[in-house]
Amino acid sequence: MALVKAGVVVLDCAEPEMLAEFYKGFLDAEETDVTANRVEIRGAGGTRLAFRRDVNATPPSWPRPENSLQAHLDFVVDDLDEAERRIVGLGGRPVDTKGAAGPHEERGYADPAGHSFTLRRAPSTAPKQG
Repeated sequence: MALVKAGVVVLDCAEPEMLAEFYKGFLDAEETDVTANRVEIRGAGGTRLAFRRDVNATPPSWPRPENSLQAHLDFVVDDLDEAERRIVGLGGRPVDTKGAAGPHEERGYADPAGHSFTLRRAPSTAPKQG
């Protein structure tokens, strides 16, 4: 029997309710647990995140070195452009999209509280050509 039943990534932030709304919109998620200082969500794909109130939370400064020690989230998507439109529409911002228009295999963003995350394109199921 497994000792650990489930794992949840917890992000500290000043306003957990606001950050939960961002990720609920991005991940098509629902709230699974809410207290005065913590909101937990589960995305349609099974991703579990929680947001814990820390009134002294300082937004990460990635990619700058000061305040840069942090966790980093990766999300796999089919359509990078569609995911980017949703992220920006929800209040996130691009931080490393390789500076050129068009599709890229990976793009970096920050959520409204400043936590960084990466979108990666889902691997193609088509056979390699050539």
